[in-house]
Amino acid sequence: MSGKPSVSQRKGRPAAQRPARTGGPGQGTPGAQRRAKLAARREAQRRGQRRRRIAWRAGIAAAGAAAVIAVLFAVFQNSSSSSSPGAGAYPYQVGSPGRGQAAPAFSLAASTGGKVSLSAYRGKTVLLFFQEGLTCQPCWTQITDLEKHTAQLRAAGIGQVVSVTSDPITQITQKTRDMGLSTPVLSDPGLAVSQKYHANAYGMMGSSRDGHTFILVGPDGTIRWRADYGGPPKYTMFLPTTALLADVKAGEHPS
Repeated sequence: MSGKPSVSQRKGRPAAQRPARTGGPGQGTPGAQRRAKLAARREAQRRGQRRRRIAWRAGIAAAGAAAVIAVLFAVFQNSSSSSSPGAGAYPYQVGSPGRGQAAPAFSLAASTGGKVSLSAYRGKTVLLFFQEGLTCQPCWTQITDLEKHTAQLRAAGIGQVVSVTSDPITQITQKTRDMGLSTPVLSDPGLAVSQKYHANAYGMMGSSRDGHTFILVGPDGTIRWRADYGGPPKYTMFLPTTALLADVKAGEHPS
């Protein structure tokens, strides 16, 4: 008798003894394998394209950020380079006209009555103080501090302090009376004089008002020293008169 199982015996085998199928229809055939490889390649290409797009966008963002940083650095450098070499707690810039240039003439209505002209102080050293005006209380406190240090100013050779702002003369006069100030404060409502001195280029209010600018005019009408404190980076609206005199001394006789 043959050792091979009969057909009836094969059909009667339990499921556990039957040969296991390797997959559904078509699986494992050459065509199916090619299609699977092609699909895998396409998926890999799509992933690669996505990675390249992400890298490209990241590069653009990084370049943009670098450009912004470069611009900010340039602005900082420009503002720093125009500051006084000895800038400390009260850094300042130096506008034009500056040291060695003729001080532009002016004649403006004054809080002390009538008009005041720069030519009236010929032969004296005059400290011009361009300031923001009625909305800047520290600016008026500055005048108060200057008057308290009149002796020190005179010892430094400064014979007169004159302030200039853009507010109407009636309001300026009332302000000086309320504060008991004797310093002449001149009204320059159209900024005609302020623009000649470029004193309205160094403030927090843009060019519509003066900042906090001091200009020392010698007896011959020539500018001996200038400091624009109202500009960046600190926008100073008040500094002690002692600090001001120290800056004047250092600026008139640079080492």
